[in-house]
Amino acid sequence: MSAIVSPAENAGQAPSPAAIVDTAFAYQRTFALKAAVECDIFTAIGEGNRTVHDIAESRAISKRGVRVVCDYLTTLGFLSKDLATYALAPDAAMFLDRRSPAYMGSALQFLASPGTVEYAARATDAVRTGTTADAASMAPEHEFWPLFARSMASFMALPAMLASQVAELDANAESKVLDVAAGHGEFGFAIARRFPKARIVALDWKPVLAVTRERATEAGLGQRFEELPGDAFDVEFGSDYDLVLVPNFLHHFSERTNVQLLHKISAALKPGGQVVIVEFVPNDDRVSPPTAARFAFTMLTNTEEGDAFTRADLERMLAAAGFSGVEERPLFPTPMTAIAARKQ
Repeated sequence: MSAIVSPAENAGQAPSPAAIVDTAFAYQRTFALKAAVECDIFTAIGEGNRTVHDIAESRAISKRGVRVVCDYLTTLGFLSKDLATYALAPDAAMFLDRRSPAYMGSALQFLASPGTVEYAARATDAVRTGTTADAASMAPEHEFWPLFARSMASFMALPAMLASQVAELDANAESKVLDVAAGHGEFGFAIARRFPKARIVALDWKPVLAVTRERATEAGLGQRFEELPGDAFDVEFGSDYDLVLVPNFLHHFSERTNVQLLHKISAALKPGGQVVIVEFVPNDDRVSPPTAARFAFTMLTNTEEGDAFTRADLERMLAAAGFSGVEERPLFPTPMTAIAARKQ
C-alpha cells in the first residue's frame, strides 16, 4: 500500500510540498476507510460485486459515493481497478472482508471514534504542556473502555495468539493466570486455548468485565474464567499466579508508576512465575520502527504521563521490580512486541 513519504526519503531530491500536503490531508484516509467498512464495501467486492453499480445495489448506497470512495481507496492500495471493475488487495481481503476469520474492521469503531479523534485534535495543547488536558477517559465509568473492549477484539486476536506462544506453562498441570486490564479478553483467551488446564482471572473495571464475560461465554471459556473487578493499582490481586499478562497497559503510565505495578505483580506471582508484557516497543533511537515510534504521540495526546517504552526502559522497570531473564519477542506481522521475565 502507498505510504506517506518522509523528508528523509526525499533526501537528494528537490524540496517538495508533497509530503506536507499528503500529511495535512491524512485524516481523510482514516474516514474514507471507516466509511468503506461501515458501508460494507470491502465485503461487497469480496462477494463478487465488482462494478460501482453492483456494489451500490448490493448495499443500497449511493453510486457516486461508491465510485469516489473506491477510487480513493485504490490510490491508497486497498483496492485495485481494471477499467470499471474493482478487486480487493490482499491486505483488504484478509482483514477488511467481514467473511474473513482475520477481519479487523470493527477496530475503526474505536480508533476513529469521536472521543479518540478529539484527543488527537488537541495535540497542540499536549505538545505545549507535555500532557493531555483531560484524563477523564481513565475513569472507570467512561464509555471509552467498553467501546475498546467490544471493537478491538478482532484487532488484538493475532497479537494475542502470538503472545501466548511466549508463555511458559505446564500444559498438563492446572495453572492460574492473571490478565491485567483484560478488556476484550483476547490475551487471556489465547492462553486458555493453548493451555487446557489454565484458569484465567480477568482484571478490569466492572463495566468492561461485562463485555469480557460475554466474550468468554461466546468463546466457550466461561467455565475457566473469573472476574476481578477494580482498578489495577487498588484491587487485591490474590497470590500464587503462574503467569501474569500485562497487554497494552504500561504505556498509559509513567515509568515510576509502572514499577509500582510490577512490584505488585511480582508479589502475586509464585517464585519463578512469569510476566508477559505486550507493547509497542520502539528502538533506542525512538524513530524506528515507524508504527511503534509513532505510538508515543498517541500516548502524548491521550494520557497524562504515558509513553511508548523501549526495551531498555522495560528492562529497567522489570529489574527494579525484582524480575530477571528478560526476553523479547517481536509479534510479527503485527507491530507489537512481547517482553517476558521471571520473578527472581
